[in-house]
Amino acid sequence: MGFVRKTLATRPVATLTSPHSLDHYLDRVHPMWTVEQVRARVVDVIRETGDASTVVMRPNGAWKGFRPGQHVQFGIEVDGTRKVRVFSVASSAAGRGRTFSVSVKAHPDGYVSQFLHRELEPGTIVHLSQAEGEFALPAAAPDRLLLLSGGSGITPVMSMARTLRDRDHRGHVTFLHYAKSREDEMFTPELDRLAGEMHDAEVVRVYTRVPESDAALTGRFHVDHLDHLGVDATNTLTFVCGPAGLIASVRDTYTDLGAADQLRQEYFKVPSVDLDAADATGTISFDAADRGPVVEIQNSGATILEQAELAGLTPAFGCRMGVCNTCAVKKLSGAVRHVVSGEIGANTDETIKVCVNVPVGDVTVAL
Repeated sequence: MGFVRKTLATRPVATLTSPHSLDHYLDRVHPMWTVEQVRARVVDVIRETGDASTVVMRPNGAWKGFRPGQHVQFGIEVDGTRKVRVFSVASSAAGRGRTFSVSVKAHPDGYVSQFLHRELEPGTIVHLSQAEGEFALPAAAPDRLLLLSGGSGITPVMSMARTLRDRDHRGHVTFLHYAKSREDEMFTPELDRLAGEMHDAEVVRVYTRVPESDAALTGRFHVDHLDHLGVDATNTLTFVCGPAGLIASVRDTYTDLGAADQLRQEYFKVPSVDLDAADATGTISFDAADRGPVVEIQNSGATILEQAELAGLTPAFGCRMGVCNTCAVKKLSGAVRHVVSGEIGANTDETIKVCVNVPVGDVTVAL
């Protein structure tokens, strides 16, 4: 089938089916028959907690696999409309089967995550991108690793831990996870036994709101937690995924320790925006190609994506947290501030992600 797929993906075949792609016609025969577009059939939906679920999927032959830590754009059809969000792969990359999984916490205002948790059924066909992202375990894992996560940020590092276990990694792995409570934690049974299934690993969970009586560590992340676990940040490759506050604390600690080069980070939720910030001035102009300004509004200080939506525009978006590139557009003029890094970008005709950038004064973007 791989040879057939490669043959069908050639330019002569594309010329014959123009102006549509071959996938456009194959979709009318069977939704899983594609040349380039990734589709998957839902095999199972596993309830992890009261508000989190794991979706096990079997992808079609267009799927190229993933590196532990990467994410996919996940699309479902609901009432004739396709909704797309970005979710991290949670399963092991060393699995022998053709299935893989994503694990998602349902957020109160998350349309897709709520549907996935409460209504998604086995047999459903979902639309996927290829796996994406640089937050990924290297092919040759080092001898010392720290996997650090908070809340639902556990999903990509869980993929790393499962892969290391299944590949019988011989180095030392420390897995440090922060959750509100044991009841709020994902993968609890597996975390209970994970250290015993690995060659040399320590799994430590810190419950920030309902700590256990015999907990060795309490509270939020602190350099003392690293000291207690015997982690030398300067020689330990560290992957951290979680909310903005956790990422900031870890990043500052590693910078202070002179270990910034050992840190790899990914957010699952961007920081809240201060609408009273001093740079919430000026006008945002949304241009459409060569037709000039479509809409001009006063800058409220919110992200450019949020302000565009409030103005009645419908820019493309995916994750809304700066991970995917779905919302990337050209900034024609002006300056913007990245809500995660705080960096100011003022170059003309630069590409920005509107979900994680706020205007600084007058800004013009092309939608």
